[in-house]
Amino acid sequence: MPDNSDLTSAPAEPSLQEQIAAYQREFQDLDPQVEQVVSALQRVNRRMNVAYGRQTATLGVSNAEWEVLKALVLSGEPYRLGPGDLAKRLGLTPAAMTHRIDRMAGEGLVTRERDENNRVRVIVELTHEGREKWLEAMRMASVFEEDLLQDLSAEERGLLGELLARVLRRVEEDQPDAGGRLTDLD
Repeated sequence: MPDNSDLTSAPAEPSLQEQIAAYQREFQDLDPQVEQVVSALQRVNRRMNVAYGRQTATLGVSNAEWEVLKALVLSGEPYRLGPGDLAKRLGLTPAAMTHRIDRMAGEGLVTRERDENNRVRVIVELTHEGREKWLEAMRMASVFEEDLLQDLSAEERGLLGELLARVLRRVEEDQPDAGGRLTDLD
């Protein structure tokens, strides 16, 4: 049985060119231009998620909690949504959403109260502390994002944004049910 205790000796991730060459070796019908774009997007996404996770961790907020804060802010003032609405927006099961809201209420990031107009319905509301955490995370993210794109001119940034928005529209049209997660990450 191999010894996996020292993962530092694991080989580094292959370069994009090495990955594409290996894929072409195994699957000759591969379009290398398409694969370069898709693989680069996947790697950028993964690394950005790690970077954002590190930033929110310094604030004592998990990526999962950040998603809830973001959904509440995007809902607009007074930053209130029902747990079912939050679950749908984040692609979570109601049970996973309840668990997340419980944690966040305990941390003072959100409150949970009965709807005065419908006592059966619960409303989740962003607290002042939750909004402050969101704002600080946004400040940190904007510095990271500016640094990330520093090698692109304003025109290149605009073009990249337009091109990625077109790709996103295609994915959203082809996969309209994939807005949330496919599995719970909590």
